Amino acid sequence: MEQEKVLEIFKKTGALLEGHFILTSGFHSPNYFQCAKVLQHPEYNTLFASEIVKHFSGDEIDTVITPAVGGIVLGTEIGRQLNRKTIFAERQNEMMTLRRGFEIEKGEKVLVCEDVVTTGGSVFEVIEVVKNAGGIVAGVGFIIDRSNGKINFGVKQFSLAQIEVIKYSESEIPDWLKNIPVSKPGSRGLKK
Repeated sequence: MEQEKVLEIFKKTGALLEGHFILTSGFHSPNYFQCAKVLQHPEYNTLFASEIVKHFSGDEIDTVITPAVGGIVLGTEIGRQLNRKTIFAERQNEMMTLRRGFEIEKGEKVLVCEDVVTTGGSVFEVIEVVKNAGGIVAGVGFIIDRSNGKINFGVKQFSLAQIEVIKYSESEIPDWLKNIPVSKPGSRGLKK
């Protein structure tokens, strides 16, 4: 699937937003990928998941894991297509952890999936959860790579689109962006 087609689907579904956003990473950006808006359409969730599944089809995978909340919808579809157990890690006391009875066995081969990656923070945390449980990270699959290929998870990885989206640290926000009301649409601040 070509990157232009992926971005066209995001635009068509209203999932590529413009304004002033605080990303999960803490950076400010005039653009935001609201994957929930595109993944609410089963045909696109199925399509994106199938592209990731194709890329890892020759790999041995026992389990699919995602960080909560953003990756859960996509990860569940990837797990369904692979016919593999699908779990998620979530924050407890500011630490990514397995809850709800989810377990990873020693030697279990785990595919980590996410919707959008900017700094890779949540994915790196989930990778540590897998390793700490004795699992083996088989790869990382995601839809949007906002780092334009700069993030390296140290394992086989695949994204449907690699783009460099403008982002600013708190101290670098230009005046034109400061004048736009701020929105923080990510899931990091959700109350448990």
